[in-house]
Amino acid sequence: MNNTIVNPIDNGSEKGGVIRPALVVFVLVSALTGLIYPMAVTGAAKAVFPAQADGSLIVLDGTTVGSKLIGQNFSDPKHFWGRPSATAPQPYNASASGGANQGPLNPALTDAVKARVEALRAADPGNTAPVPVDLVTASASGLDPDISPAAAQYQAPRVARARGLPLAQVQALIDDNTQKPLLGILGESRVNVLALNLALDKAR
Repeated sequence: MNNTIVNPIDNGSEKGGVIRPALVVFVLVSALTGLIYPMAVTGAAKAVFPAQADGSLIVLDGTTVGSKLIGQNFSDPKHFWGRPSATAPQPYNASASGGANQGPLNPALTDAVKARVEALRAADPGNTAPVPVDLVTASASGLDPDISPAAAQYQAPRVARARGLPLAQVQALIDDNTQKPLLGILGESRVNVLALNLALDKAR
């Protein structure tokens, strides 16, 4: 009787038989998901939506002045101001997108809102209209480029006075730069602050 125990598995050949296909699959999947798919999607996007694929940049006289997707820190009374930004170390810092994470009962938020209301009142003492909430609260991203039509209209008297323009002309520019809800029902009406200020600068 032969008592020799025969190992039916050759460890060396088994490892080689498993590792080689695994490496091949790894390389193929990496090339597909890391190179081919992103390049195909980017190419299709640039072909169908070239402006959006490049960041929705706004170009003026050959110079890129900003993006429709990221707000800017306007502070001149002659310009419309956007929503407050909670990003650090400077406002509208795209590399540090995020909100302040302060709840409605947080005293820090209450103090910040009061200070912003006071700043708006000081910039336009004769304006007794209610201050729209989006002018004194930051968005979740801290980068919001848009304000509500009400927030733009609230600022219209200050901008018109600072520029020496008829109020009706400034209000007409707001109307021209108001984006309506998609299909009339999706989203809310909004005004892109950068686009409005560029139209304002062009109107003089």
